[in-house]
Amino acid sequence: MDTIVGDEISLPRPEHVTAPGIQHHWCEHPGYGKDAGWGFAKPKQAPHWFCFEHRGDGETYL
Repeated sequence: MDTIVGDEISLPRPEHVTAPGIQHHWCEHPGYGKDAGWGFAKPKQAPHWFCFEHRGDGETYL
């Protein structure tokens, strides 16, 4: 049985790489995992993120 060992580094394909400075946030609605674009937070507190459909849930964090 031969084992192939290489020293080549495998990088992700360009279409799977997020551009520098871009952050992904996921909707915090229970049982939901869609990409979230709306963040809600009071000053000096961690933000909570929601998608367009559940952005109304974020009002409780303001």
